[in-house]
Amino acid sequence: MAYFLFTNNLDNIENTIFRIAENESDLNNLNIIQNCYKIIEDSQSNFNLVKLGNKFPNKYNNNIITYIDQSYSFEKKEHLQVYVNGLKNQIKQFTNNNSNHPLFNRWNDYFNQLNSLNLDTITYPLNKSLEQYFNDLEQPSFNILQLP
Repeated sequence: MAYFLFTNNLDNIENTIFRIAENESDLNNLNIIQNCYKIIEDSQSNFNLVKLGNKFPNKYNNNIITYIDQSYSFEKKEHLQVYVNGLKNQIKQFTNNNSNHPLFNRWNDYFNQLNSLNLDTITYPLNKSLEQYFNDLEQPSFNILQLP
């Protein structure tokens, strides 16, 4: 089962998603106090749609998540570069402060993958998420909402 963590006590309020976890191990390795969040179990297929940026968990009501479709269009290399840099900055903050964390290697490897990405080899506009792009190439792909 996959897990979606929302800000607690905010039923029917949009954009309250905090983190996502693919399994119980990932959930237990988030740097959080779990009882401070509304944790909802959902399907692997919904998790994958969110992970790859095709859906967004917009809000919850009791234990039901409302998802909205997402679309991407990186018109130019510079637009994708801004996105990649934002991801790298967030991942670097985690790796700089959590060298002994059980998920350190996963995120350090993903940082290196982002760092070595040659944006000149991508055809623009890129009309999909970067996560979907990696998945299509059978490369590791993580959503920033998975970051501990």
